[in-house]
Amino acid sequence: MELSDVDDALGEPINGNPWGLVYENAIGENRPGQVNIHPISYLLNGLRIAANVYTPADYDPEGQYPALTVAHPNGGVKEQVAGLFAQRLAENGYIAIAADASYQGASEGEPRMTDKPEYRVEDIHGMADALSLFPGVDYKRMGAFGICGGGGYTLRAGQSDKRFKVVATLSAFNSGLVRRNGFMDSEANTIQERLRKASEAREKMVRGEDTQYTPDLKKMSPEDAAKLPYALYRDGYTYYAQSHAHPLSSFVYTVSSLMELVTFDASQNMNLINVPLLMMAGKTADTFYLTEKAYAAATGTTDKELFLIDGAEHIETYWKPEFVKQEVAKLLEFLSTRL
Repeated sequence: MELSDVDDALGEPINGNPWGLVYENAIGENRPGQVNIHPISYLLNGLRIAANVYTPADYDPEGQYPALTVAHPNGGVKEQVAGLFAQRLAENGYIAIAADASYQGASEGEPRMTDKPEYRVEDIHGMADALSLFPGVDYKRMGAFGICGGGGYTLRAGQSDKRFKVVATLSAFNSGLVRRNGFMDSEANTIQERLRKASEAREKMVRGEDTQYTPDLKKMSPEDAAKLPYALYRDGYTYYAQSHAHPLSSFVYTVSSLMELVTFDASQNMNLINVPLLMMAGKTADTFYLTEKAYAAATGTTDKELFLIDGAEHIETYWKPEFVKQEVAKLLEFLSTRL
């Protein structure tokens, strides 16, 4: 794999939100004595992946640092919550990488917003590849951390990739299970019809017709968003369309992706994870059942912990300072004796 510096397609902050960057213009202007962000790119299965590597203050390329991959949520990009946690890890002595998923963000891949589990899991293996070549990374002290959909895919990557000595998640989301049955099993009886439409969408792509996408949550009006049935969707609209909006973030995915999503289940084969496992989630989050299911299935390790954040909904774990502070402290405590 070849690493090279690239200009990152950031755009301008929306509503003055810096997406968790260390300081203003941090990607273009790294300052001595502070956490630095290194935009890199690398090839993964023929696609150029855009990533940011966060290094500790006074980083020494000749040193030996523990390192983590940080996988972003569904619909997210590396500059949002993944970047925030990568920054916090770097502030505490870790090298961390956050990459845009294949077909998403600033990474290559057509059609855009293809959302296939195989690709998302491979993205995490690819981040590990890139970390292993980055100067200063201690190859023997590498862990994997994922948020929301990135958490579910990190669980799957950690089942087979034994380079990861620790696996950790925040608000893990089982994309396959939810796409198959609907959120909280609300669409289980419509799966055959949805698969028929997905198959038809793929056929249209084969024939060179327009790619079909799912409805765009970000284009809803605030009034309609407030009427959405679940806190996950209502808070997701606020985060992705308003408070932390990013020009490269998109909440849609290709309709044909459902064909692969429905056969994926992050909670299957959890017994293959035989390293320390930390799963964090909001205690009141409507997505907690997804973390609970995967955690219960993790029978391959005796060193596992479920950490619940009192009063936190799913999206709130991404950004609320009082919750982020607890999550970072717990993650650092867990890593300190295991990585």
